[in-house]
Amino acid sequence: MIQEYQLRLLPETAADEQRLKEYLIQEKGLNARDITGIRILKRSIDARQRTVIVNLTVRTYLNEMPKEDEYRKTLYNNVSGKPQVIVVGAGPGGLFAALRLIELGLRPVIVERGKNVRDRKKDLALIGREQTVDPESNYSFGEGGAGAYSDGKLYTRSKKRGNVDKILNVFCQHGASPSILVDAHPHIGTDKLPRVIENMRNTIISCGGEVHFETRMDALIIEGDEVKGIETHTGQTFLGPVILATGHSARDVYRWLAANRVEIEAKGIAVGVRLEHPATLIDQIQYHNRNGRGRYLPAAEYSFVTQVDGRGVYSFCMCPGGFIVPAASGRRQIVVNGMSPSNRGSRWSNSGMVVELRPEDLPDKELKIDNEEIAALAAPDGCLTSSPQLSMMYFQEALEYLCWQQGNRKQTAPAQRMADFTRKKLSYDLPDSSYAPGLVSSPLHFWMPPFIANRLSKGFQQFGKYSRGFLTNEAVMIGVETRTSSPVRIIRDKDTLQHIRLKGLFPCGEGAGYAGGIVSAGIDGERCAEAVGRLLL
Repeated sequence: MIQEYQLRLLPETAADEQRLKEYLIQEKGLNARDITGIRILKRSIDARQRTVIVNLTVRTYLNEMPKEDEYRKTLYNNVSGKPQVIVVGAGPGGLFAALRLIELGLRPVIVERGKNVRDRKKDLALIGREQTVDPESNYSFGEGGAGAYSDGKLYTRSKKRGNVDKILNVFCQHGASPSILVDAHPHIGTDKLPRVIENMRNTIISCGGEVHFETRMDALIIEGDEVKGIETHTGQTFLGPVILATGHSARDVYRWLAANRVEIEAKGIAVGVRLEHPATLIDQIQYHNRNGRGRYLPAAEYSFVTQVDGRGVYSFCMCPGGFIVPAASGRRQIVVNGMSPSNRGSRWSNSGMVVELRPEDLPDKELKIDNEEIAALAAPDGCLTSSPQLSMMYFQEALEYLCWQQGNRKQTAPAQRMADFTRKKLSYDLPDSSYAPGLVSSPLHFWMPPFIANRLSKGFQQFGKYSRGFLTNEAVMIGVETRTSSPVRIIRDKDTLQHIRLKGLFPCGEGAGYAGGIVSAGIDGERCAEAVGRLLL
């Protein structure tokens, strides 16, 4: 017999299987000798009141043993000799597209400009140690995409787009902990995710697919109104329908599309800073306890959102017990992002704090920079066009360059204490930080564009009212967070998912403007694979 219960428990009861069993015996009248197994199906934390409660959905097995697996497995057959599909990019969109193609009986050929997920680690270490960024192997480019070394958070609100459970189960099948099927905000961890990604690649190859690293797509092969394949910087060509899943930082791809009149449009983004607090302080605030989280609760999370002068101001990609990392993908840039190991055990907690920005917000907004320098940065070949479709991308580049100037033209990032920022005061010293390349004190309130800085300041003041102690000089703002999403949308037909004009081109995932995060990109990858299947099968 199987019974399920919705339980509200103290953290110490929810964290201990024996205590949980005793609770079921006492509160639900179960006989201890009848209980042959207990499985937690869902887990979330309710910290709205002073007494923190853990919500559990529990399945109890009475006089029978659990038979079902902890996760559902997908069958992948060999697709050698089957019709070939080109997948550009080995981030979550590309990897899940490739796995779904195999399910459908199609042969994926992945082309990835960066290195495999293990070799990327060496290049990431050089950013902090030598202040150098490899433009083809960094926190944005390489196997696993931007998510591989920036946390592995799997929380998404995009449940209407596809099967979230399918994505999570595929991760489990390739080595992720089954706890991601249980937790309300699932998280694999930066230390665990690379092995999962390797296992996904091995599945693709063992089933007859191909994966080509350090192979950058330089052009689409277009005949008439149909995409026939791609050309790469190695001189190789790959023929077949193309799933374009290049990620939100492939600016050379956006420039090529604009120059070759492939229909794209500017898309809204959000820009701001990384905000870092001591993890103990966030624990104290969120759990209403001066002793912090104690033995039985995880590092605390937060989520803030408000409206300031008609635009959203909100926290983004919150990393409890995490680190801030240098996420630039090219020269003369500073970009920051956050990540957490699986145990979320660092001394700091951080999140992006960003302001909504729409294409119509840009006219008449000037940055305090040399326009000729920005033109040279945006188009090193001297062929800068004033494409309105790329306006948001140009703005990203300009802000990242300005930040690089403020950071002494290295990867040392400009920073300011949080309360000083709201008071428009220079921070004469800075707190310890997780950001490995180092910080330099800088008046962010002065050099950031006013339509961003002013909204951030007002947002911080509102968040400080919502949560006492949050607005503090113990927290430090680190510039800049610009890669929240793609600045471009590659326009596709909503039914066929093909580009609106070019048959055989399937814009996919976050880089195409149709996803935001690992899970939603994976969902979109599967949808694009299914659309290719409808075309070929």
